[in-house]
Amino acid sequence: MNNSSIIFEDVIKHVKEDIQRNVDEKTRLSGKHFFKEPIKYYGTKTAIVRKIAKKYYKVLSGTPKATLFDLCTELWKSGYLEEAFVACEWSYSIRKKFQEEDFEVFQHWVESYVNNWASCDTLCNHTIGSFLEMYPQYLEELKVWAQSPNRWMRRAATVSLIVPARKGKFLEKILMLADILLMDTDDLVQKGYGWMLKVASKHHQDEVFDFVMKNKAEMPRTALRYAIEKMPKDKRAVAMKK
Repeated sequence: MNNSSIIFEDVIKHVKEDIQRNVDEKTRLSGKHFFKEPIKYYGTKTAIVRKIAKKYYKVLSGTPKATLFDLCTELWKSGYLEEAFVACEWSYSIRKKFQEEDFEVFQHWVESYVNNWASCDTLCNHTIGSFLEMYPQYLEELKVWAQSPNRWMRRAATVSLIVPARKGKFLEKILMLADILLMDTDDLVQKGYGWMLKVASKHHQDEVFDFVMKNKAEMPRTALRYAIEKMPKDKRAVAMKK
């Protein structure tokens, strides 16, 4: 394929065609087992979707960021999981060009289009996590997300800090968000903040353990188990003891 033969307006069409051309029946049939909520997906393997995303990102090389974000929005609008993954790959690929005003774009995607844990985590772990490392002043916005009636906004508040947490960053904000979401009744939000605490415990085991011990009477068991998963056996036993 000659890249110059594809005009930008046709990229979405080609992306969709490539995804549908690579549908795998086993992937399509098994996909529904990973989600409690109904989702739209073609059944194309994630590794192949990433290759498709990279292939067309090369076509888009040199495209203004605003145009690329518009294309991402079109992919998000479709509601298909694989197209959301392509949008996530593209937005993460230009992370070095992020500016403060891009936060509104990312927030709009979460608020308007994210409807399952996979697209939530893919967007937040990479694109939004990278943005927050560049512009930590926006960490305060996660407090607003954590109090949203939208379950995906609440999960996004926590999983956006997974990658920074792996580097030992933002402990204060992590504990603040866990405190806000402590008694959330949504299991996917519980798993989100429990995962965040688990990752933070790699660098801040004592602080996370203290948080768990202080709050374990109210903390849902789902979140608690996630939070202590990587801790030493003796600490896990103490934390689980009623």
